[in-house]
Amino acid sequence: MIYVDADACPVKAEVERVGTRHKLKMFVVSNGGIRPSPNPYVEMVVVPDGPDVADMWIADRATTGDVVITGDIPLAARCIEGGARVVKHNGEVLNARNIGGVLATRDLMADVRAADPFRQGGGKPFSKVDRARFLDALEREVRGAARDV
Repeated sequence: MIYVDADACPVKAEVERVGTRHKLKMFVVSNGGIRPSPNPYVEMVVVPDGPDVADMWIADRATTGDVVITGDIPLAARCIEGGARVVKHNGEVLNARNIGGVLATRDLMADVRAADPFRQGGGKPFSKVDRARFLDALEREVRGAARDV
């Protein structure tokens, strides 16, 4: 299965394309406001408003053989702990080998931003290269997840 942390996810269409090609059930999880898909492989899951409710829904279900699409690093860590494979929107694959460093960097940058209120950048814009890198990484991880089970 593929789980998509859908709030602010720029690659939902790409996930649907890859998931459909592999005939995988996809759960698109959000707090609402996402256009429903007519695709029979896609199930829209609307969770109640609240901090990390969508994240908890995904983390409680994702396991070995599943792929999770998220930019949320703590969610990624929980999913990896449960055996799932994780791909960020830009194609970066998170796994047991690199999640510790990614979490540490995230925490460090949060401290830096808190210490300097003028350092609040939004990151670089999402590009065609990011989209292509994501598609390649998702395809690899879907095939790897199939071998995991």
